[in-house]
Amino acid sequence: MNEVILHFHFFSFEVFVTTWKLIGYTGVTLFAGRWIVQLIASRAAGRPVIPRAFWIMSVVGSLMLLSYFIAGKNDSVGVLSNLFPAFTAGYNLWLDLRPRKVAIKDVA
Repeated sequence: MNEVILHFHFFSFEVFVTTWKLIGYTGVTLFAGRWIVQLIASRAAGRPVIPRAFWIMSVVGSLMLLSYFIAGKNDSVGVLSNLFPAFTAGYNLWLDLRPRKVAIKDVA
């Protein structure tokens, strides 16, 4: 997966794209793009909200970045910087998806 699949020049830089880099680029795009989703949802609601898509994008983006930093790059700083957000996003998604208990009030 470290085989170069795309090679091009960007100004004076040579860019080599591998499968792992595509996974990393996609993870970064998802992780950063979640804020656009949150902005659109908050604008529509007229107040700050965090939609479920935010947490899904957080989990998927973090896991993709973790896989890139563990297997593709072998970078402990990248692993540590994405481990906690992956856990936190996963926990918040679990809270959002779990069945909610509805309080029943006595009606007399």
